[in-house]
Amino acid sequence: MKKIAFFLGKGGVGKTTISATVACQMSRSGTKILIVSLDPAHNLGDVFQTKLTNEKRPLDTNLDGMEIDLSAWVARYLDESRKEIKANYAYHSAINVDSYINILKYSPGTEEYAVLWAIEHIYQEYAAACDLIIFDTPPTALTLRFLAMPSITSLWVRELSAMREKILKKRQTILAINPDAAIVKNFSPAGADASEETPVQGAMDKKDDQIYIKLSGIGKRLAELQRLFSRESYLSVVVNPDTLSLAEALRIREELGRLGVHINSVCLNKASPEGAGRENVEKNFGDCPVFMSRLLAEGVRAVSDLGVIDVEGVKNDIKAAR
Repeated sequence: MKKIAFFLGKGGVGKTTISATVACQMSRSGTKILIVSLDPAHNLGDVFQTKLTNEKRPLDTNLDGMEIDLSAWVARYLDESRKEIKANYAYHSAINVDSYINILKYSPGTEEYAVLWAIEHIYQEYAAACDLIIFDTPPTALTLRFLAMPSITSLWVRELSAMREKILKKRQTILAINPDAAIVKNFSPAGADASEETPVQGAMDKKDDQIYIKLSGIGKRLAELQRLFSRESYLSVVVNPDTLSLAEALRIREELGRLGVHINSVCLNKASPEGAGRENVEKNFGDCPVFMSRLLAEGVRAVSDLGVIDVEGVKNDIKAAR
């Protein structure tokens, strides 16, 4: 069994219900589960009729739950960025770092990185103590962006690392011509108080260059997240028997396929007893098993309702996935 399961899909198709049902039923059969909501509009606590927060709390035997506070993780990401700039880059005194961070808060990608670091933290912190971590995801747009971030950002990191190597080679050339060149001497930023600033030395080699070291660290971190999504995760897309949710599910599969991340199954939720729509889903997802969950006439009104929803197929598929 893989360590992580993501339930993806269009808003309103029942991702929270399916992920909560799978978590509840698997935990009652002895699998130790942590279920986590990544959706800014949290409903997971409503399903379990309890207040969930950024800290995990027990929901049932073998079952813990938590809801990620995205604003708190954005603040944490920005604070880490501020500390890294001040610790690693000499020119930070020449710019207003706090103003830069305040702008960064509204920049494209900030929420996605915050979600990434939250997933990374949860995996590192809790994976050893449970058998499976189930993520109830936000609607498609944000989900696709954070799943794509490791692959896309790795391209930037590779280009920046190559650029940094060229800079270091230029320095080596200058040093060969003039061993006393200022570029290799200790310096402090112009106008800085020497008692407060740590002198910075222009590095010649990759192993000594703090910027290159930082880029390498980011690259390794992103590669591990990409491996987590592509090899350690089970991805199921939830659809309803309607054209719009199916079209969005197909777009999810196409976008993730380009990143080397593949859909493992499809959950046809809110299906009628006759199974209307299943044939169309199977025709479009011929390479994926399709599991059907019947529509509850009155919806999920209590935790006990999670025990009667049929998710046997997707549960067994998660357990069998390697």
